[in-house]
Amino acid sequence: MIQATVSQESINTAVWNACDIFRGTVDPSIYKDHVLAMLFLKYVSDTWQDHCDSYKKQYAHAEPGLIEELLKTERFVLPPGAGFGALHAARFEPGNGERIDRALQAVEDANMGKLRDVFQDIGFNASKLGGEQQKNDILRHLLEAFAQPELDLRPSRVRDPEVIGDAYEHLIKSFAASSGKKAGEFYTPPEISRLMARLMDPQEGEEICDPACGSGSLLLQCGRLIRGRTGARRYALFGQEAIGSTWALAKMNMFLHGEDNHRIEWGDTLRNPKLLDVDGRLRRFDVVVANPPFSLEKWGHESAESDRFGRFRRGVPPRTKGDFAFILHMVETLKPDTGRMAVVMPHGILFRGGAEAAIRRKLIDENLLDAVIGVPEKLFFGTGIPAVVLVFRKNKKDDKVLFIDASREFQAGKNQNLLRRADIERILETCAARRSVERYASLVTLAEIANQGYNLNIGRYVDPTRVAQDIDMAEVWRERMAIREEWAGIEEQMAGYLKELGYE
Repeated sequence: MIQATVSQESINTAVWNACDIFRGTVDPSIYKDHVLAMLFLKYVSDTWQDHCDSYKKQYAHAEPGLIEELLKTERFVLPPGAGFGALHAARFEPGNGERIDRALQAVEDANMGKLRDVFQDIGFNASKLGGEQQKNDILRHLLEAFAQPELDLRPSRVRDPEVIGDAYEHLIKSFAASSGKKAGEFYTPPEISRLMARLMDPQEGEEICDPACGSGSLLLQCGRLIRGRTGARRYALFGQEAIGSTWALAKMNMFLHGEDNHRIEWGDTLRNPKLLDVDGRLRRFDVVVANPPFSLEKWGHESAESDRFGRFRRGVPPRTKGDFAFILHMVETLKPDTGRMAVVMPHGILFRGGAEAAIRRKLIDENLLDAVIGVPEKLFFGTGIPAVVLVFRKNKKDDKVLFIDASREFQAGKNQNLLRRADIERILETCAARRSVERYASLVTLAEIANQGYNLNIGRYVDPTRVAQDIDMAEVWRERMAIREEWAGIEEQMAGYLKELGYE
């Protein structure tokens, strides 16, 4: 009898419904780690059991110990008593939290090369889940939710392994959408990830890095593009993430998507970059992509001038705005011939004065900036402000910058806007053609940008003029706010000049 396969929609619904157990009792920022870790454990347990059953059937009359030896070669080894089945069987007994923690630690110990420290910040026995009785009941219900037939994750049932990885991504996205700014910091909307990956056009054999990788969605999109063209995983993914629990999400996300050829480091990229070569220098990559936290206040300004990697030789970014710190780090990690990068930034970096103006000028004069793409507001979880995607390239073929105003083309939502497929395709087609499009894009020489005082405000180069009846008052307000912020940058720059002249 052929077993029915699971659909993406059914597994997505089942894992999200499992969260109902916590709602109203525990904050999503706390329980998201527990649900995601349980999904990973269920996947490892079901895969192990499925392969074990297959070996028993295939080698029913083999020598004793053969099956045990075969299981030692599994992608993930499951120690006795650490599987989901054992936890589910004991769910009515006291101590669910302690048992789950012990099981995760045993799984980590048995797979140290892949899972070292992944579960250290995920405490099922923590008091954040409530008193002992409440915690035990919640975890019993969680185990029962994952024991439902819809979450039978055996490979013989889930034919496409991407389904489980995509369910994990669906959970992460749902948490980001429902949990406010704190949750949104570690997740880039899939439409933006797809846009950035396609802008970079990663190729087979290339090394791809995200220095602020969050849950890893940008890296996964790049890998997916290559696999879609070649059917092979001949590439390498690298990343670094500062927050321990988010780093753990990224590691599990990679494994659930079958991305074993990755290196995701835990640490602060700006203060302590860990992706280094054998000589201790910054490792260089073909593709670098990132959606770093906007205008990070405490980014490491105090040690930037003495940075041993020379990342801030073009200038030290302001003490309370780390946007250019991430850009400068990324530029320094590009390979000299093939290196290219795409980064999401707030609009302020296009025109703010002071140290940022000096850095911006140097990057432009070096002909590294390739494109400035304005995207709509309310695309990113946790913030309603519009953003811009900057593209940098080594070995550019011209001395021009393409400006695209894609801020008006999107599907409006109540709380979140969406880039449609057609919107993404128009951006990509315009970038590929690299030509001006009336009221949408403008190809500008470096000399023209210099004449504008190295101000990159998109409105200076792309005329969005509409006839009177098409005036959008919300857009007028946004442009007014941008002008106000630009003027504040000019005032800041003038204050700096006056201070240098001795006037306080």
